[in-house]
Amino acid sequence: MSGEEESKIIQNVLGGDTGAFEALVTDNQQNVYNLALKMTNNPDDALDISQEAFLRAYTRLGAFRGESRFSVWMYRMTYNLCIDFLRKSKRTAASPLTFTDDEGRERDLDVPDLRNLPEDAAIQSETRRLLEESIEKLSADHKEIFLMREVTGMNYADIAFALDISEGTVKSRLARARKALADMLGGELRS
Repeated sequence: MSGEEESKIIQNVLGGDTGAFEALVTDNQQNVYNLALKMTNNPDDALDISQEAFLRAYTRLGAFRGESRFSVWMYRMTYNLCIDFLRKSKRTAASPLTFTDDEGRERDLDVPDLRNLPEDAAIQSETRRLLEESIEKLSADHKEIFLMREVTGMNYADIAFALDISEGTVKSRLARARKALADMLGGELRS
């Protein structure tokens, strides 16, 4: 859906056509749910957060200034709800072992596939735990940008707009986050 189409739908909703909001939900529901699922690692919690995000979006639609795409606004709202949820529940967010590089290609982190033997499964579980713990140890700024780029696949411009920082700052923080993770994981896997 184009930004112009989003604007028209938003104007219709604000003008009293509450049913028009369904088009915005349909266009964004999968991305909102996927973000919540990646951050909570629980389908039920992800569904609850997704519903809460759309409810908030509907009730606060008048506050949407249109400076960004509706999807970026929804992402930010969902992300904040997930952070609040994780703080309250003291759960750790799960992260995939893949990421999207600067050219937009999917890449796997160099973690061996050890599914065949019970001993190997234990090692793989430990490696995944180390990765998740390492992501949690990143500074708030680095973790946020890492999740926005690598988990949800947002582009630099949308991240910069959502966080009100320059694209150069996004790239710099992302590079630092990746290096910090590599350093943490390299040290942990060698020990």
